[in-house]
Amino acid sequence: MAISQEISYRLERLILDGGLAPEQKIPSERQLATRLGVSRAVIREALHELQGRGVIETRHGKGSFVASMVPGPRDIGDQSPLMHLFEGHPRTLYDLLEVREQLEGQAAFLAAQRATNVDRHRITKALRDLEETDPLSNARSDQNFHLAIVEASHNPVLVHVLNSLKNMMLMTVQASVANLNPREEMRKKIIRQHRQLYTAVVSGKPGPAQKAAMAHVKFVSDSMREMEKEGSTVIRLPIPSEAAARDLHPEL
Repeated sequence: MAISQEISYRLERLILDGGLAPEQKIPSERQLATRLGVSRAVIREALHELQGRGVIETRHGKGSFVASMVPGPRDIGDQSPLMHLFEGHPRTLYDLLEVREQLEGQAAFLAAQRATNVDRHRITKALRDLEETDPLSNARSDQNFHLAIVEASHNPVLVHVLNSLKNMMLMTVQASVANLNPREEMRKKIIRQHRQLYTAVVSGKPGPAQKAAMAHVKFVSDSMREMEKEGSTVIRLPIPSEAAARDLHPEL
């Protein structure tokens, strides 16, 4: 890896860790060169790489700033800065799972309270499709099951937030399917967790629904972390392009 690439990677990590916040001005080339112990020419090249990926943006007469990390209306699928960062840094798989645990837990809580008969029918159909699909290639049906519960929350802000991150959330589903489903014991646990979540939501039990949703996502995260601790390589599939996402989710 070239020195400039290493520096750009370190700067991306600084952004991911919150050391540089979205919309914050980037320190000057001289300051960064002193801080990172490299020449200004290397810093300039690293910043140029980040600008090319949309991670930072230069404002005439003002300097360089961290781009907004939340996908906006003009971002096209895998072209958003957030996508680039998440695809290039392995730790963000677990960052995404943390977000899923909290937001899908809340969605399940609300769905248990607010689901209509139509919602319950959709969730039932989604679970049936999931259970009838080959567990080694069921990322689409797995995602659709969780999406049906999210939409049954009838909270448009929550639905919008999760939908805006759908490609990145799909990455966590793909990782679960690729790493855990081939292991029979884990696959059986995931099937039971989906069934528990389904039962709690359609039975109108908000507390158990939230607990089941959060426990399921936490199990996926903890299981993959444990695999890595044991020396196994966790498969991290690339975030799909917008076209690929539509192939997986034609209804979106």
